[in-house]
Amino acid sequence: MAIWIEKSECIGCESCLEACPVGAISMRDGLAFIEERCTSCGACVESCAQGAINSDASAGDADISEFKDVWVVAETMHGNVRSCTMEILGCGRALADALGQRLCVVLAGKGVSSQTEAMAENGADVVYLLENNRLEEGRMLPHARAISDAIRERKPAVVLFAATPFGREMAPRVSRRLGVGLTADCTGLDIDPETKNLLQTRPAWGGNLMATIISPDTRPQMSTVRPGVMKALPPEPGRKAEIMHLKVNIRPEDQRLDILKLKKESYKHVNLTDARIIVSGGHGVGSKEGFGLLEELAGLLGAEVAGTRIAVEEGWLTPDRQVGQTGKSVCPELYIACGISGAIQHSAGMLGSKTIVAINTDPAAPIFAIADFAINEDLFKVIPELIDALKVRGDEK
Repeated sequence: MAIWIEKSECIGCESCLEACPVGAISMRDGLAFIEERCTSCGACVESCAQGAINSDASAGDADISEFKDVWVVAETMHGNVRSCTMEILGCGRALADALGQRLCVVLAGKGVSSQTEAMAENGADVVYLLENNRLEEGRMLPHARAISDAIRERKPAVVLFAATPFGREMAPRVSRRLGVGLTADCTGLDIDPETKNLLQTRPAWGGNLMATIISPDTRPQMSTVRPGVMKALPPEPGRKAEIMHLKVNIRPEDQRLDILKLKKESYKHVNLTDARIIVSGGHGVGSKEGFGLLEELAGLLGAEVAGTRIAVEEGWLTPDRQVGQTGKSVCPELYIACGISGAIQHSAGMLGSKTIVAINTDPAAPIFAIADFAINEDLFKVIPELIDALKVRGDEK
């Protein structure tokens, strides 16, 4: 059993010092601190009137039958809900239906009420609105406080975040405050029909296998979901959802950081997760000059260029162009894999593509097992022919 102290909650009353039978709690800078000799007996947890001492045992003792509904924590940028939230709503809808429960969205922020209609049209049954001027974008502590309080009050069975920079920072903060587990970077979610537990699938052992993780004894079950692997539902114009305003209690200690400026990143290219067509290269491309050929093909197709991890490590592409387990997950209409062997680390990031064309000289390359069209040939022969054909077609138009 793990025991920890939430420093933001501790008032330094020292009541826990007397409660600890082994003297494993001391005071540092006016706050309680747990020493290494702690035996995890839990005596200090009950002694703290402030609720500043937590343990993961408290989550295991909860009556899981009290927890219902599937929650998606919406992510906003410059006042608008991001596409990754819509993707998780699509998956969340299937999970909620399998449980026979509601799909709910947590919409937390400053001036975000205008987004409630979009949440309803994209599958939400309930929108929990947490509006407060101190819930500005980038303020992690106030958001963690508001979301954690909402979960304690409403007791959802499942809580999902996007595995974006925001979600990867927020979800661990919330799970720690609640004393429950968190499965990160999931690429698949389902409901066990017998136990009704959430089946959380993610790459493991360096991407060499896929592990399915369950949390049978604690609630809520929490996951971050990799962007680009789930499918958003087609919006239903006019669809309505119940809007519920929840109280937000922000404390002074939640405002220790000030956001001086938010700057929207400008892309020279389309973000890979939004690309309709992707031309991707691997080790077989051989050089940065080789990627110039892929750039030319992409220009004629109106596509984006991407690559494998080795292409980034060799300096042929920038990190934002990497597809795979340690890069981005994409689901374009067309994915052209050039000189890519098809190792699971890369394949995990592009399996959602509607049509996959693979070009490789190795007839046994794993990429051919998942390709819709397999071209067993040298890419430096095939691609120039494609470029010439596209140019002729363009001239004819």
